[in-house]
Amino acid sequence: MKSPRRRARELAVQAIYQAGINKTAAPEIAKNIHELSQTSNMDEELFNKLFFGAQTHAAEYMEKISPLLDRDEKDLSPIERAVLLVACHELSTMPETPYPVIINEAIEVTKTFGGTDGHKFVNGILDQLASRIRPDEPRRKG
Repeated sequence: MKSPRRRARELAVQAIYQAGINKTAAPEIAKNIHELSQTSNMDEELFNKLFFGAQTHAAEYMEKISPLLDRDEKDLSPIERAVLLVACHELSTMPETPYPVIINEAIEVTKTFGGTDGHKFVNGILDQLASRIRPDEPRRKG
């Protein structure tokens, strides 16, 4: 069984994905997520922070992410883009969560929803992004 925080991250990624594909207003997407998904095992507060924060600051976060990409931003899969935006928001605004946890969660969400090797791509981008956003946080070894 997935933790409430993992479920919140998964649903935030799904919501950002929907926002990118459908161009629907964020409150309507959040309502749809609650109606169509099993949200009983979800950290509601975390979902709201991640989804609305990543949605609100998407352009700003893409400015941070784009220089790290090995392809044009328009060539990102919608899932990879959603995962990167959600993780960037968490790295930027939730210092209480250690960056390795954020990266591991993003990798797991990408494995669930993304392409075959998408998690490797997301890992590489987020490792670089974490060192830029949190330069004073100790780096993991290896």
